[in-house]
Amino acid sequence: MKNYTITVNGTAYDVTVEETGAASAAAPAAPVKKAAAPKPAAAAPKAAGAGGIEVKAGAAGKVFKLDTKVGDSVKKGDPVITIEAMKMEIPVVAPEDGTVASIDCAVGDPCESGQVLATLN
Repeated sequence: MKNYTITVNGTAYDVTVEETGAASAAAPAAPVKKAAAPKPAAAAPKAAGAGGIEVKAGAAGKVFKLDTKVGDSVKKGDPVITIEAMKMEIPVVAPEDGTVASIDCAVGDPCESGQVLATLN
């Protein structure tokens, strides 16, 4: 038996595959039980007083690095979070000056294009 983790549309599934050898025409293969889908992880809690300025991912990928933390002051164009897509590191920058109110992701989290990753005040 081999264990694999398969990710489909950002949702990870743990599956176990059993090697049975060649199936004969006289004996049908035994039915396979489907693995239960894991419960989606709860979203990271927002900091109290989360801001109204959204910092959104520009591309689908995976959160690679958190460049700031809650309370940090940022200028327009400063990197807030770095995502990885197709082996490239892509900075997600502050759309305007402000203070980081919440970080709504963690390193390693999958993200979609347009997803809110942080907020600013």
